[in-house]
Amino acid sequence: MRTWSDVPLPELPGSSQPARIVESTGSTIVPDGRARLYVCGITPYDATHLGHAFTYTCFDMLQRQWRDAGLEVTYAQNVTDIDDPLFERAAATGQDHRELAAEQIDLFRSDMEHLRVLPPDHWTAVSEVLDDLEADVRKLSLGPAYELNQAGRTDYFLPTSPADVAGPRYRDIDLEQALRETGEDPDLPGKSGRLDQLIWRGAKGEDFRAEGEAPGAWRPGWHIECARIALNGLGPIIDVQGGGADLVFPHHCLSNVAMTALEPAAEVRGQMHTGLVAYRGEKMSKSLGNLELVSRLVNKGNDPMLIRLLLIAHRWDEDWEYTEADLQVAERRLTRWRRMRHTGGAGAADLLDEVRDCLADNLDTPRALAAIDAHVKDNENRDDRAGAQLFADMCDALLGIAL
Repeated sequence: MRTWSDVPLPELPGSSQPARIVESTGSTIVPDGRARLYVCGITPYDATHLGHAFTYTCFDMLQRQWRDAGLEVTYAQNVTDIDDPLFERAAATGQDHRELAAEQIDLFRSDMEHLRVLPPDHWTAVSEVLDDLEADVRKLSLGPAYELNQAGRTDYFLPTSPADVAGPRYRDIDLEQALRETGEDPDLPGKSGRLDQLIWRGAKGEDFRAEGEAPGAWRPGWHIECARIALNGLGPIIDVQGGGADLVFPHHCLSNVAMTALEPAAEVRGQMHTGLVAYRGEKMSKSLGNLELVSRLVNKGNDPMLIRLLLIAHRWDEDWEYTEADLQVAERRLTRWRRMRHTGGAGAADLLDEVRDCLADNLDTPRALAAIDAHVKDNENRDDRAGAQLFADMCDALLGIAL
């Protein structure tokens, strides 16, 4: 699938060290030489809200830091264009689900371009790998997957063992409730285990896939989709698997169960789960309707760099609440930085070292912005043309901010 436009990165003198990322479990992630990143993508039935934008901007910051550290980065992301919420929205609006998906994918491309997010190397829709997924399910149906006949159709499930959900990452999660909230049923009669995942929802009859059935009558399971797309794009080793904090379970856990069932050598070496964004007192979500959209903010005349600045003013692992005042803070910051671009510049080399140190320390973007703010305050009237260009290149390459 076609991605959005690439963003050229200015060359900076010297280089950074690869960021030391601290997971929620306390373990650290530091890729060596090559960095393979998989981030869960959109289900294209509605526009990009600031919660989505925060996730993709955070991983864009990681990709920029890795590249500045000289790592060879390969980035894969999926698009879930075969899913119940998409079918339901299409039916409610009277659209073909393919047309709705194409419309929303185009809008997402536009949002990512406005935010200057580097595109993935592999951007794959589920509809593009249905043949692969059918072959996967046929293979797994020979063992360890099992079939369950219900309502005149044959579904296939993959077992989840207690070891798959052991450890501190899952300690505070109500696993069965998390399954229910994502449309799965731990209480379904006939399942071997309550946490077993659906890998294929069959149509009536014996076929794994029945072309011509109503949308939603058959489809692969959500988790195995990401497993296959990750394996196709990155191979068996993923250095960082990423997404919002609400994906810890069931999605990332069960996706990894599916991945190792398909490829025993598969290994996810680290996970990053970005903080959740609230608005008007509740987590921003399509189901609640409390959304602030990237496209809406841009259409109101806001510079997209304001939106990016307000996003990276928060740590990647921080939950936070958006308010309209955030835009005002970002506007004042961008105005000062752009003034520095034209009337300052002294000491930019030292500032570059400081910003690199901040980003190498668990991708600490708020501390990096604070360092720039302090430097601008002290040096905005000390004219240095070469330093001013370096300042602009640093903001562009490391932060994604075009001055």
